[in-house]
Amino acid sequence: MSGANGKPGQGGKAGRGREKALVRALLQEEGRTYAEEAGVRLKDAPQPLYQLMVLSHLLSARIRADVAVAAARALFEDGMRTPRRMADASWQERVDALGKGHYRRYDERTATQLGDGAGLVLEKYRGDLRRMREEARRRADGDGADETAAERELLQEAPGIGPAGADIFLREVQGVWPEVRPHIDGKALDGAARLGLPDSPGALARLVGEEDLPRLAAGLVRVALDKGAAERVREAAGV
Repeated sequence: MSGANGKPGQGGKAGRGREKALVRALLQEEGRTYAEEAGVRLKDAPQPLYQLMVLSHLLSARIRADVAVAAARALFEDGMRTPRRMADASWQERVDALGKGHYRRYDERTATQLGDGAGLVLEKYRGDLRRMREEARRRADGDGADETAAERELLQEAPGIGPAGADIFLREVQGVWPEVRPHIDGKALDGAARLGLPDSPGALARLVGEEDLPRLAAGLVRVALDKGAAERVREAAGV
């Protein structure tokens, strides 16, 4: 295990106790998922899964996370909560909603991508991303591939969703899609390194219950993006 300064962390009971204290503090201080922050009550159902896809798209741009979350809230508040409503909205309505969330640098391109992405979800999955999950399972069964890798590949078929957007979706959806667990990607591992926590998804996952994996991943990402978050977690943990 590596510490925040790149030096080996302490092993044994003392090291394990430190890790558990840090993770408890992380969940307390920074463990709010981005879906929760955007007002998405995530469950394995068409509407919240689509809303998570939209949020993942917005978060993957080079823009502050709070701006992306605000833009997602604005889209949903303006009625664009489903792929049908997103596709039926005019391009200008999508631009206006993004502007309400101050998502202005990429608003015109993103408005187009959101419309095209909604069309893809409607055409390929009849508006239900659980069918994407089923397609990933079929691909995995057919060629021996990893199911999560297939889901990651299928997500990137949507305009504007690249590897980063797919990872954001998978980090959050692991709360309701068990096959994804544990999904702790490179950005989350950067946060773990900053706190001196284990450097593998499996080792990190053993520090929390399965129900807390999305919160753990989100908290680690926040620490990776904000040095102040790391300091708050260390102070709360008393380490």
